[in-house]
Amino acid sequence: MRRLLVALATMAAILAPALPAHARAGFWAVTELDPLPAEVRPDVSYTVGFWVLQHGTHPYEGPGGLEPIGLRLTGEDGTTLTFGGTPLLEPAHYATSITVPAGRWRVQGLQGMFAPYEIGTLTVPGGLKAAPPQFPVPAGTEVMDFWGPVKPPGFPWKAAAVIPNRLPAATPAASAQPARTIEPDRATQPAQAAAAVGDSSPWRQPYALLAVAVAAVAGTLLVQRAARTAVRRRPHDPPEREAREGEEVISTG
Repeated sequence: MRRLLVALATMAAILAPALPAHARAGFWAVTELDPLPAEVRPDVSYTVGFWVLQHGTHPYEGPGGLEPIGLRLTGEDGTTLTFGGTPLLEPAHYATSITVPAGRWRVQGLQGMFAPYEIGTLTVPGGLKAAPPQFPVPAGTEVMDFWGPVKPPGFPWKAAAVIPNRLPAATPAASAQPARTIEPDRATQPAQAAAAVGDSSPWRQPYALLAVAVAAVAGTLLVQRAARTAVRRRPHDPPEREAREGEEVISTG
């Protein structure tokens, strides 16, 4: 077992530098709201748009999807209201309908496998007081424009340079499509867009290489250990059998 742990630690140390910078930097995301009405009134339905941005600047790039996505409101008395998000045309863009009773509510973004994000405090009737950013984006960085005309409200987050859009806009499922005209270049299906992103994701290959290497080392050590155990446990031949070896057997018929 000790040899196995040493081998795994050595392999991780060798392959860790191969992981991309954003994977080593941390596993986190940010929820950013579209502008809310000037005043939110009690028990009135509102449609709220929001963005779930990995590392605060780009759509989720990992395998599969993010579930669940939505907004969670917690009242001062512990009451919890959860509103699930529906994907919109733009990558990482969602919408939900909320109806909130009077009171003060803690607002969080539900971000699938990422930890919930603190958005702020909503006073009803009244408005939202935003919480301080948990992960401020450094000024003067370079960001990618994944969206085209419709972008997150904070874009470009004080970036020094913006790279033009590299991904096609994803179209949500038919049940979630808004009633508006879709331009031809924006009609890419979600499965195709997800496949394009997943196949070209730069961090999947190092993780796959690490997993294969770890499995190979573990398998080799386990086979060697099983072989040594079998040799130790093999029964010895009894003396009577050794004495009978070489005797001729005569049969009469």
